[in-house]
Amino acid sequence: MRVRTTLTNIAMPTTVPVTVVNAFVDGHEGGNPAGVVLDAEAFTADQKLAIARRVGLSETVFVSASTLADFKLEFFTPARQIAHCGHATIATFSLMREQGRIGNGPSSKETIDGVRRIEIDGDLAFMEQRAPEYTELSTEHQDSALAALGLDRGALASGLVPCIVNTGNPFLLIPLADEERLGGVAPDFPAIERMSEVLDLVGYYPFARLSSSIRRQARTRMFAPRYGIREEAATGTAAGPLACYLHDRAAEPMTTLHIEQGQWMSVPSPSILTVRLEVQRNQVVRLFVGGRARIRETVPVSVD
Repeated sequence: MRVRTTLTNIAMPTTVPVTVVNAFVDGHEGGNPAGVVLDAEAFTADQKLAIARRVGLSETVFVSASTLADFKLEFFTPARQIAHCGHATIATFSLMREQGRIGNGPSSKETIDGVRRIEIDGDLAFMEQRAPEYTELSTEHQDSALAALGLDRGALASGLVPCIVNTGNPFLLIPLADEERLGGVAPDFPAIERMSEVLDLVGYYPFARLSSSIRRQARTRMFAPRYGIREEAATGTAAGPLACYLHDRAAEPMTTLHIEQGQWMSVPSPSILTVRLEVQRNQVVRLFVGGRARIRETVPVSVD
């Protein structure tokens, strides 16, 4: 069942309630916190950015009515607006499910670049991403990308090279040989930011595959200083590209993949992201990224 919100014009509030929701929790802990502002029609883009800065999380999402989908979602980092945010989407729809605004089954979101399907499956929320687009890097750019992490080509997984993958947001995927190298990266944030500007990236997504005896396929980290994010605990719009890369470039046979993130944060926040690939003739045609969420608290934030 889907429930549409009907919203009317309201006076500009002096404070706004922001609900902090951890998305992609591993069990009942960890996950990536997002701020969620419901019924956000009254706020301008500048006010939304100011609120996101005051909240201080990697992303805050503003939810309003839509004529194209069930809800309109706008995502702001402390630095700027972005097209999509995976953990904020999961946080939003999990919160609305908890509040009874939506039920089990399909829903949808409008973003600044189109409409995406949402699936509510019990306590799991999944968001649609489009088929992957791959952009190959020159050898020079590959070397520069590795150097920004304090690495060289000897750190790469055998037979794989860095590549930009986009299923809604562009990320630079960097396949490393093992978890030791992943845990030991030394990010040069100004260098990462410069490369992200040159290549028009959201951020870097280095990863290492896990043992086949483990029911999780990869462990990752995400650095996005271009958007004011040094390191993030869970990145749904990067996990989708990674699952596609593993399927298309690393011969991963599974179409449901489980990806870990957040273990190496300065304050560890272990997260688990589940990606379901839809494959036709051995090509990914669509995918859904999802997980569980935990509602933490609602706090008042002042509005200028």
